[in-house]
Amino acid sequence: MKMLIGGKQMDASNKATQEIINPANGQVVDTVPVATREDVTKAIDLAVAAQKSWAKLPVRERCKPLKKFAKMVIERRLELGKLLSSETGKPYMAEAVWEFDSVAYVFESACEVAMHHYGETMPIGTEPGYDKDIQFTMNEPLGVIACIIPYNFPAALFAFKAAAALATGNAIVVKAPSQDPLVVLELCKMLVEAGVPGDVVHGLTGHGSEVGTWIVDDPRIASINFTGSTATGINIAEHAAKNLTGYQFELGGNDPFVVFEDGDLELALKEAGDKARNAGQCCSAAKRFIVHNSIKEEFTKRLVDEYLKPIVMGDPMDDKTTMGPVITEKAAKEIERQVNLTVEQGAKIYYGGKRNGAFYDPTVLVDVTKDMDISKNMEVFGPVWPIIGFDTVEEGIALANLTDYGLSSGVFTKDMKLAFRCSREIEAGYVTINGSGGFRAAELPFGGAKKFSGNSRESMLTVMSEVTQKKAIILRYILEG
Repeated sequence: MKMLIGGKQMDASNKATQEIINPANGQVVDTVPVATREDVTKAIDLAVAAQKSWAKLPVRERCKPLKKFAKMVIERRLELGKLLSSETGKPYMAEAVWEFDSVAYVFESACEVAMHHYGETMPIGTEPGYDKDIQFTMNEPLGVIACIIPYNFPAALFAFKAAAALATGNAIVVKAPSQDPLVVLELCKMLVEAGVPGDVVHGLTGHGSEVGTWIVDDPRIASINFTGSTATGINIAEHAAKNLTGYQFELGGNDPFVVFEDGDLELALKEAGDKARNAGQCCSAAKRFIVHNSIKEEFTKRLVDEYLKPIVMGDPMDDKTTMGPVITEKAAKEIERQVNLTVEQGAKIYYGGKRNGAFYDPTVLVDVTKDMDISKNMEVFGPVWPIIGFDTVEEGIALANLTDYGLSSGVFTKDMKLAFRCSREIEAGYVTINGSGGFRAAELPFGGAKKFSGNSRESMLTVMSEVTQKKAIILRYILEG
């Protein structure tokens, strides 16, 4: 598959390519170009030149092709799901196809939000010296936005970054994920097919350390929207600082899942079992299971017997498969290393702990203590359930906060006073009461607290603040006489 630059499918200027591997079977799915700096510069040149014309269109006209695109996505969701499954290993119908329902919803919603993104008029006469003036604001696009997409939910997160940006008049330069860029490239092409000008949306492929850096280094990029690891976010921020480029980051999480003594155990087990979705590769998925000691043994046994043992790993296209591989064998080896480190630090493997290529067994760790890396800042991005016991409310909240991450969290209790205490005291971007934090509602502000989880609040409620800027306009002395 080729890149999309200026509405045309392009090879890299030096013809370099990389293979895209199906992690479930190790087979080559396709090849994509490895963009050169020349390719990156060309895409940004075209985006800068086209953005102003795109912004001048009435918002209703910009939204017409975006709504058409959303319909095309639904019509092609089965085909797109196969492509996504082949490059990510996601189970086909259960996960891959579903992701395109999200894409369509986000594009349709972004159009509605953009169509009703109003300016504001200041009250007249509240401040001395301005009694004859009318002061108001208008919302303007930022310019060219770099959209850097992660591998775990490439289609859904492409939508969150691209939809509102385009609806409000920005041009976008998309850096597709290195491991699984095919669906993102296809979605970029579909936008052009739907009527978005080819110079307004560009899809680039290649290694993030090079292509991503060349994009964010360009002073003409108005803003960077990135989802990914904390380490990469820090690197991007360092490059962005050279040009004072703005950025919106959604980074990592080591998200607590706190089950108090009175918590609904059936519900907690169901929510804990759902962590297997996408093989645990979800930034907001529960990653530390902090369970009251009085129910910890029962929780652990039932989690394994009722939810993990029934998991079927295998061919993502087989309807019987309920969990696929992680994105690469390298990623699976990193999970293996992290589990082994935790065992070296004193934990025990209660269930699982085996790797086969890019497949990593659902794994439960017990005897996990607060001093271990996994309890603090070691984010395990895979199907691992470390169980940490506690006795008091204060201890449970302290364990939840024992990290520099602060993305999501979940709390299980029937005591609403305790629930609201946790919602105030747990340091996270959001707290789910009687549920895992491992979900993303499109309308709800999504992003982290604390230093390792980013600064974004990407959602239909708040996204306009991330893709537009307010311009103040003053009609001086307009009320004179």
